[in-house]
Amino acid sequence: MRFPIYRPRRLRRNATLRAMVAETVLTPEDFILPLFVIYGKGVKNPIPSMPGHFQLSPELAASKAKEAWELGIPAVILFGIPEHKDEVGSSALDPDAPVQLAIKEIKEKVPEMVVITDVCLCEYTSHGHCGIIKGGDVDNDSTLEVLREMALSHVRAGCDMVAPSDMMDGRVGAIRSVLDEGGYSHIPIMSYAAKYASAYYGPFREAAGSTPGFGDRKSYQMDPPNSDEALREVLLDIEEGADIVMVKPALPYLDIIRRVKEETGYPVAAYNVSGEYSMIKAAAEKGWIDGEKVMMETLLSIKRAGAGMILTYFAEEAAKILNG
Repeated sequence: MRFPIYRPRRLRRNATLRAMVAETVLTPEDFILPLFVIYGKGVKNPIPSMPGHFQLSPELAASKAKEAWELGIPAVILFGIPEHKDEVGSSALDPDAPVQLAIKEIKEKVPEMVVITDVCLCEYTSHGHCGIIKGGDVDNDSTLEVLREMALSHVRAGCDMVAPSDMMDGRVGAIRSVLDEGGYSHIPIMSYAAKYASAYYGPFREAAGSTPGFGDRKSYQMDPPNSDEALREVLLDIEEGADIVMVKPALPYLDIIRRVKEETGYPVAAYNVSGEYSMIKAAAEKGWIDGEKVMMETLLSIKRAGAGMILTYFAEEAAKILNG
């Protein structure tokens, strides 16, 4: 159809008409709120590069989870900040580590909430890498053994889902097998399937204390120029037992989100990462953008690209707007 018979502006004349024909709709149920959990009680350490977010002791993380639940946010994902770090990240397996304690606190305070845990060693190793170092690089297969035990520890503490983010080859299969063998075949895996070696992670590394002590993560995280490789990574994880596949970061990789959704049909999550959050907050503070509107447009773009779940530090702020 052509003008003047077809006039697209007819359906844009007012907010009600625009809402009636909207192809993508955001809701609080789309969001997963990341929480940083640290040892202690009554601890609430501000994260300077991520205004509005804190390192929280387990009981305060549980209170924050309850607040999120009351806004309609169905899930949180937990990142741990241990009291002690070593070469092999042994504190990740401690049943009394911050994440394990926070799981129990959250499930007591808001049992209906889905508690997801990040399974990776970067926060727990003294060198800041995501696995066991051998010969100056992360050794894939020995790391798998620790990741298996870490996931099992989280599930035993009561989490509802595990999310391996390390990008080791074979880690989904390794975790799936240990969970199944342990009687936890009902626990789903959300795999960071296409996690890129991105410059957008800076504020997170401050929050989690996970900056690499040497080198970088390019030998295990994905190379930004590659799109076909992302599909191969995703398909591998699906074959190994992933229930949800994630693309991280979100904004520079909207094309990957779309490809993954269209070519797999699987549930797709996307991580609206710390750098994306902090850039919007910083520009808004300077008065260069309308932070609220840019936030909502950003989240809408991620969902429109194909993500059914969005891990975002904007979760609470956006949910309040959507709830009116």
